[in-house]
Amino acid sequence: MRRDINGLNVLMVTPRYFPYMGGIETHVHEVGSRLVKSGINVTLLTTMPHTFPAQLPRDEVVEGMRVIRVRAWPQRRDYYIAPEISSIVEHGGWDLIHCQGCHTFVPPLAMLAAKKAKIPYIITFHTGGHSSRFRTRIRSIQWRLQHRLLASAEKLIGVSRFEADYFRDLLCLPVEQFVVIPNGAGLPNLKYFLAKTSARPLIVSVGRLERYKGHQHMITAFPKIREWRPDAQLLIVGRGPYEATLRKCAQRVGVAEHMEIRSVPADDRRAMAELFSQATLVVLLSEYEAHPIAVMEALALQRPVLVRNTSGLRELAEQKFVRAVSPNSTPEEIAAAAIQQIEEPLIPEQLVLPTWEDCARKLQAIYSVCARRE
Repeated sequence: MRRDINGLNVLMVTPRYFPYMGGIETHVHEVGSRLVKSGINVTLLTTMPHTFPAQLPRDEVVEGMRVIRVRAWPQRRDYYIAPEISSIVEHGGWDLIHCQGCHTFVPPLAMLAAKKAKIPYIITFHTGGHSSRFRTRIRSIQWRLQHRLLASAEKLIGVSRFEADYFRDLLCLPVEQFVVIPNGAGLPNLKYFLAKTSARPLIVSVGRLERYKGHQHMITAFPKIREWRPDAQLLIVGRGPYEATLRKCAQRVGVAEHMEIRSVPADDRRAMAELFSQATLVVLLSEYEAHPIAVMEALALQRPVLVRNTSGLRELAEQKFVRAVSPNSTPEEIAAAAIQQIEEPLIPEQLVLPTWEDCARKLQAIYSVCARRE
């Protein structure tokens, strides 16, 4: 029996939200605002790490969603231990808890509180990489430690088939518990931007400035690309702690004058569309991505994309959406692959990409089945 979604009270729990920039933050904003328009009462519960801007309120309304921010510890780590989560989950009168992400202490706290209060909950995994090799190595142990909590979820949602299959095999949970709902591609006014490519080769490497995102591989390949086209430029889009290292790398290989690093506000989709429209090639040489939003947006603008043949990126390569290089590729091999993708671009014909409306609509269907019925 399905429940009418109008008036449904859903608590969406996420480690971070805007103004912080990232895939989960973008996903939560895009689907949450659309779910509100469909008649669902969406509250976002998120944390305030040590870099939290003082001018942002602890409780506000953003595009119809109530946003509650609570303190998280330790101050200089991304564990996000936030004790207030438990009481808000238990005493908020929610019909359903939706945990966005599973890689910090935020989702286990929310799931434990939901179980205690007998509130149904679902999880969207949103797995990603990490610059700490130790944290990367222990990820499978981290997921296994959450086995009982994940097994009790009404639904487990992967943003790609790769992600859903990975957790199903790792945790030995029934296939019917899993659903795949891809991220959307939602840049504005696509037709306006389609023919605005830069006259000289502009390679855009996207992603937060972390080691695992792989910007350094594009930098070390760039001298070979400039031998092919001396007027080529490299633009790295993102921000994060790895910026100084990337700049030193560019100085070392002699391309600092031909490279720029800048960021785009997470909620400025027009600026991102403008940037992608000028790209001759979009690159994401990350060690791990489940279903990268930036790649989907680049494809929506018919930009050729080069990725690393790993994780969910491999799935996109198998679908012939992108070209991929081996994780063990040399700078010369990366340069050759980039040049090939510029000279002979693989751009899928009649590409039908999922939209944020598709994503929100599929979530609505899950909510109507899984929500608590009084």
